[in-house]
Order: sequence, then C-alpha cells, then structure tokens
Amino acid sequence: RYVAAFHAHLFLSANAEDVQKAIQAGCAAATIINSKNLHNESPELRVAFDGDAVLFSDESQKIYDTKGLSAFDHNEKQTATQPLPGGPFKAFLSALHQLQQQFPPKSCPIRTALVTARAAPSHERVIRTLRAWDIRIDEALFLGGRNKTEFLQAFGADFFFDDQRDNCLAASEYIATGHVPT
Repeated sequence: RYVAAFHAHLFLSANAEDVQKAIQAGCAAATIINSKNLHNESPELRVAFDGDAVLFSDESQKIYDTKGLSAFDHNEKQTATQPLPGGPFKAFLSALHQLQQQFPPKSCPIRTALVTARAAPSHERVIRTLRAWDIRIDEALFLGGRNKTEFLQAFGADFFFDDQRDNCLAASEYIATGHVPT
C-alpha cells in the first residue's frame, strides 16, 4: 500500500499476493525465488532482464503462444520499424539508465543486459525500440531459444527478471531471480 507514496520503481517480495498488489498500484514487481548459490565477484551491480512481458509488452509473446514461431516471426518482420509498447519493467530500466548517466561509461557501477529467447529477424524491433526509448542496454543477448542460465552466469548477473517460471527456476540455482507475473 506504500508503493505509490514512496514513488517506488521496483517492488520485490516472496509473497505473490503483495507482488500482485504492487502491480495493481502500477509498480514493477516480481516474486523472489529462493536462490541457492549467490556468488558474484564483480564490484558492479549487474541486472539482466527478459524482453517480452518484462521490458516490453506481451503483445508479441501472445502471438507466439497462440499462433507459433512462424506467426511471431512474420509479425516481427511486418512491425520491425514500430517500437514495442513498454512492459512492466520499462520504468525500472529507465530509472537504472538515468542512474547510469551519472557516471562515465567506463566507470559506471551498474550494468544492464537484455537476455531474450528472440533471434534474427525479431532482434531488429527490439533494437529499434530501445533506441526510440533512448535507453542504453550494456549487453543484448539474442539466444534463439537457448537456455538463459549459462549466459546469465557469463554476464555475472546479480539479479534476473523473467516472466517464464521455468527460466526463473533454472536461473535461481545461481542468480537471484524475480518472477514477473503476467
């Protein structure tokens, strides 16, 4: 109930009910999944995000879910020049980006990554969207359906946000993970 009063950009909780309430209040929110092995030697804070239904709206994900990969690829080719609508974590990414702008690029203590199952040709719309939003992502990994956990480990993620529970459970073995309910 205090999310709006604090002007919070992010709400994390192990309580799914509280997460739903924060989402209803218009705040980016995720359910924390217990992590077993949290060891990162980087002095930077490294935050990784899934794309569809996290940084971006779930409109493209819905096409994939209902009509399959071919329809998804066709839609992304047809709409490549149209920025994706923002998802629940767009404002949080924007807030991180604003913090990053306070530091010279080579000494910024915050790094961000997009870790998505998307691949060519659907990557074009994502890149154009981030440019339209004027938000810089330090690393963008288009995995074409590969398992995200190894890439998250290689990036040295301190935290990962995804809407797919299976991705969250796999990543939570090594990385603090937040499940973004859809």
